[in-house]
Amino acid sequence: MTLSGNDPTGGAGIQADIEALASMGCHAAPVITALTIQDTGTVYRFDPVDPSVVVEQARAVLEDMPVAAFKIGVVGSVENVESIHSILIDYPHIPVVLDPVLAGGGGGSLADAEVIDALISMLLPQTTVLTPNSKEARLLAALADSLDACAQELLDMGVEFVLITGTHENTPTVENRLYAEHRRLETFTWERLPESYHGSGCTLAATIAGLLAQGLEPFTAIHEAQQYTWEALKHGYRIGMGQSLPNRLFWARDDETGG
Repeated sequence: MTLSGNDPTGGAGIQADIEALASMGCHAAPVITALTIQDTGTVYRFDPVDPSVVVEQARAVLEDMPVAAFKIGVVGSVENVESIHSILIDYPHIPVVLDPVLAGGGGGSLADAEVIDALISMLLPQTTVLTPNSKEARLLAALADSLDACAQELLDMGVEFVLITGTHENTPTVENRLYAEHRRLETFTWERLPESYHGSGCTLAATIAGLLAQGLEPFTAIHEAQQYTWEALKHGYRIGMGQSLPNRLFWARDDETGG
């Protein structure tokens, strides 16, 4: 089950989650938390869905079919955080992957200070895997003086695994750092691609959720999800005037025949 916003470009949000989850062999149950007006460069408008509608969408599905993992993206409002929290505490055995989307890929705020505080107090303690980029990690752990310190602070907030992605850092390669049990478990290094992408974080988090749903343990799911996401970015395309979009269905394309 993915709880996130709708992006009309199809690059991020619910559609990104559905494509990534399908690529992992999962059936996606999408719960819309917000409607947006955006293109591949800018978020122009952001309307949270009524919290009662968020809860009713989720509970209708949860009472009808088995859910193997939750993926959470844009939450929309403090009230929606409260609604999502009420769902998670009723299903504590289901792993939770939280992508703390605080701004659109091309700019535009998607969460204010109150929403950030609500995420910290209500959702982080329920989270199995948190996938902030370095900017988001610094916003969530504002008192920390390094990314390692940010991760420790996030673990102290109740998160089980923290994967801080390094695409926004000024490094020749992309370094993604994985933390758990109050230490850095691994630094994953990936070739830095020349483009910037709209929906990369959604893709990564949804893929991790899909692999957890398939029964992989978190470390393996996190590693394999990065490989898939990097390939989706490498095969990405720029069809708008802003950022490139990940090609999450690259695996279904026959490059030799152009199909």
